[in-house]
Order: sequence, then C-alpha cells, then structure tokens
Amino acid sequence: MKKLNVIIVYNKEENKILMCKREKEPYKGKFNLVGGKLEENETELQGAYRELQEETGITKEEIELTHIMNFQYQMSNMELEVYAGKLKKEINLVEEVNKLYWVDKKENFFDLQKYAGEGNIGHMVEQVEIYKNQLFTENV
Repeated sequence: MKKLNVIIVYNKEENKILMCKREKEPYKGKFNLVGGKLEENETELQGAYRELQEETGITKEEIELTHIMNFQYQMSNMELEVYAGKLKKEINLVEEVNKLYWVDKKENFFDLQKYAGEGNIGHMVEQVEIYKNQLFTENV
C-alpha cells in the first residue's frame, strides 16, 4: 500500500494553519495541507518531517509533530497519514513548488470550491481542535 502524509501546521499563536495552493492536479488551484510520499527505508514520522522541511523549510527543531489519524483508500491502494503540530517560534517559510499561505483556523475547510480533499481537511482540523490541549503543550 502506498503511503502519503499531510501535516497540519499551526502558527505559534494557534490561530492560523499553513496551507499550500496546488499547482497541479489533483485539486489544481485549491488550498491543501502540505505533505507528500513516504520514501523507502524511512519511518512514517521521518517521512512527515522530511516532507515538511522540503515543502516549507520547517525543521524538526521548530515543531513537534504528532500522528493523529490515518485514512485508508482501499480502491486506490493508498494510506494517508495525518500529523499535526504547532510552531515553537515564528519562522521564514521556504516554498518548494506550491505557494504557501497562512489561513485563519476559523475558515470553512469543508468548502469544496476552495479546499482540496473532499471535506477531509475540515474533518482533520476539527479533530485537532478537539484534542489540541493534548497535542499542543506549551513550548519552553
């Protein structure tokens, strides 16, 4: 089964979520979470940190990621792993391919005209909001 990941990145104040605007299909022109494909010989968590750094410049030292859920797509033989984290400090983003944006966390992530994922982004963000006190401990 092919493994992919997406990462829900909150800014330090927890009021914005990092999104990219898709440059190619699927979902060309829509906002999406950052992430990508797991490479051979890396753990799922290593893959999430690698993709995050490649697409945004955010390093493991600047955020702690937590694996929060998986989606299995049997018909396409794919598993999507979802990670979430909050930045420890303000950072300068480094774009790889897709343009990056900070989006207010109160946005309607279920808006299929604006956001990729057939409503899954909305579901993922709601789950993070439910468990954010467990996920985001204060960074010292």
